[in-house]
Amino acid sequence: MTVAAIREKLHGYIDSADDSKIKNIYALFEDQMAPSVDWWEDKEFIAELEERDRRYEEGIEKTYTLEKTKQWMEEQKRKLNP
Repeated sequence: MTVAAIREKLHGYIDSADDSKIKNIYALFEDQMAPSVDWWEDKEFIAELEERDRRYEEGIEKTYTLEKTKQWMEEQKRKLNP
């Protein structure tokens, strides 16, 4: 199907869709069209990551392995759904 045909089908669908479907379509497009964030250019964010890394390297912050984290999550799930 050509892009022109797809556009025509989409226009027809939008023109005939009810309000809730229009809102859902808009939300879908909005999510896809939202500008991406270049986090590596965010100086505040980078400073926070560097501070966390420093605290980890100096042994100030307690950390957990992936295995321990998964184990904890499974325990929490069992508590919620006995």
